[in-house]
Amino acid sequence: MLHTRRRPRWGIRFSRQELALIAVTAVWGATFLVVHLAMQHGGPLLFVGLRFLAAGAISLVVFRHTLTGLTRRELGAGAAIGVTIFLGYALQTVGLQTIPSSTSAFLTALYVPLVPLLQWAVFRRAPKPAAWAGVALAFTGLLLLADPGSAGLTLSTGEVLTLVSTAAIAAEIVLIGLFAGTVDLGRITVVQLLVGGALSVAMMPVVGEAVPSFSWLWIAAALGLGAASCLIQITMNWAQQSVSPTRATVIYAGEPVWGGVIGRLAGDRLPGLAIVGAALIVAGVLVSELRLRARPHQGRDDVQRDSALPPEQRPRGEGPA
Repeated sequence: MLHTRRRPRWGIRFSRQELALIAVTAVWGATFLVVHLAMQHGGPLLFVGLRFLAAGAISLVVFRHTLTGLTRRELGAGAAIGVTIFLGYALQTVGLQTIPSSTSAFLTALYVPLVPLLQWAVFRRAPKPAAWAGVALAFTGLLLLADPGSAGLTLSTGEVLTLVSTAAIAAEIVLIGLFAGTVDLGRITVVQLLVGGALSVAMMPVVGEAVPSFSWLWIAAALGLGAASCLIQITMNWAQQSVSPTRATVIYAGEPVWGGVIGRLAGDRLPGLAIVGAALIVAGVLVSELRLRARPHQGRDDVQRDSALPPEQRPRGEGPA
């Protein structure tokens, strides 16, 4: 008989779902510049609200034929994810009104190590060593991008709100993974986008945000980002049916890297430490994809011995030596 030895071989291979997440993360990162410009013409909560309401309206049109089958489970799952979307965006935005952007970025980066811990708790499945290594690299890279040296933490109201938003971001990723594959993709996308947008608008009087004067630039940005948000959420819901929350998180950590690339094209200049951080994030994505594959290896003596056998007794697939 043919005796084989299996020789370990490391390899990196992205699935189409992972490639889709990388693509929408690039779209996500590109929105930074648009948001920065739009914030010069309107308030943050109304902008976030209209962005997700526009995304919900687009998804309503796209999935209108499937909405009649909406179940209580899908309604509850979509509402839960929508709440995390609202908390993640709105509380981070409110926090930015009282804390520096570097502190906000530093605190937000904590969602990267938080997701695998939540995944472990929810799915009772520990991430693999390669995933942990990717998380460590991505988290370190995000900290360098955030310039932690300038983030003096005092646990002020703004910092506490940002920490809650960070937990919400992690919860969103884990919830999408929890419900993925058990609910209708279109229906849950519609619900989560509309809930997230409606809650953002409802938050305006609570924080005293006024309705800004009309601006075509502001409206166009909200609609354009609404289309992008619709694409992003649909892709996340679809891809995380087969991509674990931890692996997805490492990919999402590349968002500021793409934002930096777009900013660089627009004339911004990143400091050297930020470039190192971006490189670590990219390395984290690659490391998290490492898979140890065993490759069958046939020794020379085995081949010679098998080739001496009659054709009908040779192992399947073996020809003459």
